[in-house]
Amino acid sequence: MADVETAIVVGVGPGLGAALGRCFAGAGMRVALAARNRDSIAPFAAELGDMARAYACDATDEAQVEALFEQAEAELGAPSLVAFNAGAFVRKGILETETEEFERCWRVGCLGGFLVGRAAARGMTARGRGTIVFTGATASLRGGANFHNLAVPKFGLRALAQSMARELGPKGVHVAHVIIDGQILSDRYADLARERPEDGLLSPDAIASNYLHLHRQHRSAWSQEIDLRPWVEKF
Repeated sequence: MADVETAIVVGVGPGLGAALGRCFAGAGMRVALAARNRDSIAPFAAELGDMARAYACDATDEAQVEALFEQAEAELGAPSLVAFNAGAFVRKGILETETEEFERCWRVGCLGGFLVGRAAARGMTARGRGTIVFTGATASLRGGANFHNLAVPKFGLRALAQSMARELGPKGVHVAHVIIDGQILSDRYADLARERPEDGLLSPDAIASNYLHLHRQHRSAWSQEIDLRPWVEKF
């Protein structure tokens, strides 16, 4: 097992987070799946068998993030791939938004990215290799009306990814940001999927395969940012 890679996914749910876990485990990696509520993701880990374990981690809590990386490394091995997929969003007008709501969305979507990215970078720079991938959105590029609670943390996360890439790339660590420009296929959007042409929503498994591709890129041709959207999406 010494040559088996380890991946950590922070921000696991039934959509993209679970797809990332399936993709990485399918590629032969050991996978640490992390979410605020461990019980909610234990079934996903069980589906992947001995290659995966579920962990409780609040990405906004520095001590919990550090504990996650320490425990995952001790049980599964040092991670060579870390994906930050956590986020929070409350759709409201600026006049109706409470300070606590705005701060919570920023803490989960941006501060969490910093804490997870820093924890990953510490081990990876020491080893001179590794990949860190941050999940972005359309809101990473433009702030829409009533979307400030999403756009502000996503703008910050994109800036974090750019700064980390420029600092850590020469140290052997590949940092990438993925702009998901569209809605991800899920039960939540089942009605919309029926109204659109085939493959009119982003497949979470197809997105996950791009994360794995980023990890496998040769260092002479690294991507710092890629954008993904369905073939029918306007941009």
